[in-house]
Amino acid sequence: MQGKIYDCADDAEREEGVRIATKAAKSGRLVVMPTDTLYGLGCDAFDNDAVANLLATKQRGPDMPVPVLVGSWDTVRGLVASYPDSTRDLVEAFWPGGLSIVVPQAPSLPWNLGDTRGTVMLRMPLHPIAIELLREVGPMAVSSANISGHQPPTTVHMAKGQLGKAVTVYLDGGETDVGKPSTIIDLSGDIPYLLREGAIPAEAIGEVLGVSADSLRTRLQG
Repeated sequence: MQGKIYDCADDAEREEGVRIATKAAKSGRLVVMPTDTLYGLGCDAFDNDAVANLLATKQRGPDMPVPVLVGSWDTVRGLVASYPDSTRDLVEAFWPGGLSIVVPQAPSLPWNLGDTRGTVMLRMPLHPIAIELLREVGPMAVSSANISGHQPPTTVHMAKGQLGKAVTVYLDGGETDVGKPSTIIDLSGDIPYLLREGAIPAEAIGEVLGVSADSLRTRLQG
């Protein structure tokens, strides 16, 4: 049934929901999953038609590329052009968790996430249902499960109220723990800087990278 909600607090319903969500994502359809920050609208990252449908469902253009969620640290190495110490240190410090990292993508990847200009935004969410699904499907293109410009959802019912039957499966993991978006740091250039400060404070990131929080915030203040 299109748009069905599966209550993942019930073990049997969670198992069935993840199984059906996996099948849906692998067949090019959209699913909604809980993450540690907000509910996400996702699809197979390598299915370009599904990604285009995701953007259309959100009523968003390719000028705002879709991030990619992964289910393990190791997955990252196959998606990036290089894996410098700065990327590794942030991954090991904050993943799974609320930090999204923008890095140069591997040049051979056949996906189309939008106008990425050769980069990809990656994150590993701190949520068991999301991790379970990601390990079954593989890397998924995932954006907040809302119409662009509307309130990002912290519950599955908020997500369904906006997206309705455009989504095949909704996985209900209860209210999200953080309730605000991930912090985004751009490591694609010579100097790291924040694109958005959210779930992870700049001070914590600066401590790992050995730079000041103010230097990371330069682009935000500009």
